[in-house]
Amino acid sequence: MVTDCWSWLDRRGMFALEDRKNMDSHSYAHILERIGAALNASRQVFARFTPGAIETEYKAGHDPVTEADRALDAVLRKELLRDGEGWLSEESVDDPIRLQRSRVWVVDPLDGTREFVKGIPEFCVSIGFVEDGRPVAGGIYNPATDETFLGWIGSGVTYNGKPARSSQRTSLEGALVLASRSEVKRGEWERFCHSGFKIQPMGSVAYKLALVSAGLADVTFTLTPKNEWDVAAGAALVLSAGGFVSTLENTPLRCNNRNPLLSGLLASGPHLRENLLSAVKEHVEPAILKSGQPD
Repeated sequence: MVTDCWSWLDRRGMFALEDRKNMDSHSYAHILERIGAALNASRQVFARFTPGAIETEYKAGHDPVTEADRALDAVLRKELLRDGEGWLSEESVDDPIRLQRSRVWVVDPLDGTREFVKGIPEFCVSIGFVEDGRPVAGGIYNPATDETFLGWIGSGVTYNGKPARSSQRTSLEGALVLASRSEVKRGEWERFCHSGFKIQPMGSVAYKLALVSAGLADVTFTLTPKNEWDVAAGAALVLSAGGFVSTLENTPLRCNNRNPLLSGLLASGPHLRENLLSAVKEHVEPAILKSGQPD
């Protein structure tokens, strides 16, 4: 009789877990619909501007900002935000109420503004959805190349509407590694020149992560501090595609922190995890110390 009782409890637990999975799946599917609608709305905003021919202002720290950044932020907020949800965007004043929310949008309306200003086709809209600190869904759209990446944890990723997955490469030898153009220009990647992988400079952290999620590149990483809005959507996509994402502290990425600054990020196909960690190991601790982030 005791055995039967425990068997029933086990089955009940399994049914409850399955119900939760189905509920989450339905919930995230609805979230992805909202992300898709917001990315479509961003197309109309981009139609009003010409990359490489737009007036630019500069924020503190010499980061460029344009009218397009602000217009996109307003449209995304209107399309995405609902009662009870939090909002963290590069172009919005931070509202600490987000820290009390379990579901938070982490958005960069225009990641790669420098490239947008120069007319280089490496910029995008980046929309991440975070639940209890975990990036669980994301959407990224590059209007210059007309590429759209969508996905949520447990469902996989689509690239322009077709199923995609992260790289299945097992060795860094010959791997395509996307690097920050700014970091390469500053000489920060010279230490990796003889590592056996191909380094391709590129703008927009979010776009690089999206390409890794779809298997169009094998790895991207940065040992330079980045904000949550730079990486939340792309990290969600890489994870949704079965890939590997880690902080420099070798911990899972958590978002919606009081301070959104991260020490850096690593991302790759699933089988490159150990090779990647080994390749950057001696450079990680100095990068963490330089960033001022705790171990």
